[in-house]
Amino acid sequence: MLAIDNLHVSVGGREILKGLTLAVAAGEVHAIMGPNGAGKSTLAHVLAGREGYVVTAGSVTFDGVDLLALAPHERAAAGFFLGFQYPVEIPGVSNLLFLRTAMNAQRKLRGEPEMSGAEFMQRVRAEAALLGLDMEMLKRGVNVGFSGGEKKRSEAFQLAMLAPKFALLDETDSGLDIDALKVVAAGINRFRSPERAVLLITHYQRLLDHVRPGRVHVMVAGRILASGGPELAHRLEAEGYEGLAA
Repeated sequence: MLAIDNLHVSVGGREILKGLTLAVAAGEVHAIMGPNGAGKSTLAHVLAGREGYVVTAGSVTFDGVDLLALAPHERAAAGFFLGFQYPVEIPGVSNLLFLRTAMNAQRKLRGEPEMSGAEFMQRVRAEAALLGLDMEMLKRGVNVGFSGGEKKRSEAFQLAMLAPKFALLDETDSGLDIDALKVVAAGINRFRSPERAVLLITHYQRLLDHVRPGRVHVMVAGRILASGGPELAHRLEAEGYEGLAA
């Protein structure tokens, strides 16, 4: 589904990604771990189409299409979702308005009919209940006044509502207490299907105990240094990145 080949990316004239190659097939869940400054969030921003990130070599295909040739909103309509490491606040725009506008904009680009208000609210109530989100919270501005955990639950809610093909979740476990971590992990697991794929970026093995990826990759200095099964995350937890390099 997602194929990254020899990707080189520079930011402000400094090369961050230095020949990264990675493939994630439909039905798979992969995780990327790595020290600060390894390029993990840079990868997320490049795939989502953020300005200021210059691809100097390599390619990225998504469902056989050149992802890098698409504008950010076209990537979203094609089924690509990014969960932010630091979700932004949007004062004056409620979560419900934001989501309904986004969903119908994507449907329009795909040539699909808009979702009715009744159908939208039916889905909202069902998904909010599963994630333990209060309906009053969803009427507030996007992430305005939310705790770190509430922001991540809100992103899990967006993921469930938008139902993309591919979800890249950048440190979705950041700021979560134990209970919130379990709720968000359960939301990710409900999202899993043979037609979808997930790429998790995380510093900690604790999320992977709940989500259980098929492959774990270690990124260091803009490249994938090692790949393996879930046991690789446990090794990192025990030995750190220096132990892996040794």
